Amino acid sequence: MFSASGPFPPPAFHCRVCPSGTSPSLYIFALFSLSLPETMLAAKTLPLISPLSTPPKISDDFSLLFNSSVPVTKRNGKSKITCLSSSSQSVIAPEIGTQSTPAQTRVKILSEALPFIQKFRGKTIVVKYGGAAMKSEALQASVIADIVLLSCVGIRIVFVHGGGPEINQWLGKLSIKPNFLNGLRVTDASTMEIVSMVLVGKVNKHLVALINKAGATAVGLSGIDGRILTARPSPKAAQLGFVGDIASIDPSIILPLVDNNHIPVIASVAADATGQPYNINADTAAGELAAALGAEKLILLTDVAGILEDRDDPGSLVKEIDIKGVKKMVEDGTIAGGMIPKVNCCVRSLAQGVRTASIIDGRLEHSLLLEILTDEGAGTMITG
Repeated sequence: MFSASGPFPPPAFHCRVCPSGTSPSLYIFALFSLSLPETMLAAKTLPLISPLSTPPKISDDFSLLFNSSVPVTKRNGKSKITCLSSSSQSVIAPEIGTQSTPAQTRVKILSEALPFIQKFRGKTIVVKYGGAAMKSEALQASVIADIVLLSCVGIRIVFVHGGGPEINQWLGKLSIKPNFLNGLRVTDASTMEIVSMVLVGKVNKHLVALINKAGATAVGLSGIDGRILTARPSPKAAQLGFVGDIASIDPSIILPLVDNNHIPVIASVAADATGQPYNINADTAAGELAAALGAEKLILLTDVAGILEDRDDPGSLVKEIDIKGVKKMVEDGTIAGGMIPKVNCCVRSLAQGVRTASIIDGRLEHSLLLEILTDEGAGTMITG
């Protein structure tokens, strides 16, 4: 049986060309960071600001089927890719000894990323952000840096987030005890008010500020804005309160943003037709948005390595699996607990046209770069 709160530490990755004691993902990021100022100057743009104020510490470790699709309002239009405009400060690359690395080695590693950049350039990738990557400032800086870098090379990023730990913290300050039912937050009227204030007013704007500080242009939204997400009560509303399902999606205000190389940052709060706010599961919101946007890829950042064949063996990570394989693992109990809603979310998005969906280890530094710009990956990729 597999639980989404597995006890295993992140697996170690090793690289033959990385400096001794350096994680490959951080090394790759450093090489890109060192190259970005020249690349952007050549494109008549200005370099990025790094979200890392100080160099990070280097470590050695680094229902499956559905009855009907969510209604989607579509918009016809041509997409375009523009160069990223940013401030006049340059990228602060992590100091990991790359200056002493032979130039040919650095160029080789950068050139190896070219096929991945070509594959995803101009494509939409929806990233659901949460878990350890949201709790740790170092991992948060890593995610922000990855997002800005990916945007800079022409990948259209849509960033969806929840904020469970932050909500719990503020409920505690107000002496409101959080309650959960089968992993879902029981959300009465007072709790829903806190959820809206924390997710939309605090977490969302904090993430937008970090991305903007790093040199990209982020726009903070919630599912309520422009009726991006329209909610309906959960079938278990009597027990869960204002926990909603997604009734329909309208991505029309997101499309102009990504067309102009902006990064939408979307809080998982939605309203029903009467204006009543609902708390929406962030994984679900990300999956449905990926389908509505015709995304190339959906990525869920989690606190586990991915799908394991044996929960007692952290080395049994399933690198790639198709929908049939996922269904079999659910039926035989290999996938269980909190991982079930995540794989259901992935399967649902794949069934609606998303090319691939990945559940990756958000505890790894620069896990997004590992997943998108290398063939090693950072978790489990599910295909249709």
